[in-house]
Amino acid sequence: MSTPERFHALMRQVTDLTAGQALDGALQDRLNRDAGPGSALYTDIFSACRQGVADGWMCNREGGGIRYGRVIKPADDLAGCSVDVVDMDDLAGPHHAHPNGEIDMIMPLTAQARFDGHGAGWLVYGPGSAHAPTVTQGRALVLYLLPGGAIDFARP
Repeated sequence: MSTPERFHALMRQVTDLTAGQALDGALQDRLNRDAGPGSALYTDIFSACRQGVADGWMCNREGGGIRYGRVIKPADDLAGCSVDVVDMDDLAGPHHAHPNGEIDMIMPLTAQARFDGHGAGWLVYGPGSAHAPTVTQGRALVLYLLPGGAIDFARP
């Protein structure tokens, strides 16, 4: 059973792995090794996200063909991170910047789905990075942690 409280507890397990770490390729490698596809944590989060979407408390907004929602506002027990989840199917989202970086968990709902060219697993964008988030080859849920909840849709 997936509830917002259970989901929050799962996110604490993730931020326990990321707290105090630089948002870079080394963190991406660590997350994929320690909490990647096939791990209990990845499986539990993926299941919680699917259930949360089905139950309507996750991805409960829609715009531009994307279902989305901020599930957790920046929280002290999550190293100051917010947590958002999007549901995208073969499309590009709005370009934005990550003032403090972004940690993404990619959960393909279609086996070959890719997020920014990456399949199932973790993708880390460093501070000051920017992109137009894009899902190709199918549908995927993408969870993203934002340090300080910081995201900038105004910056090109």
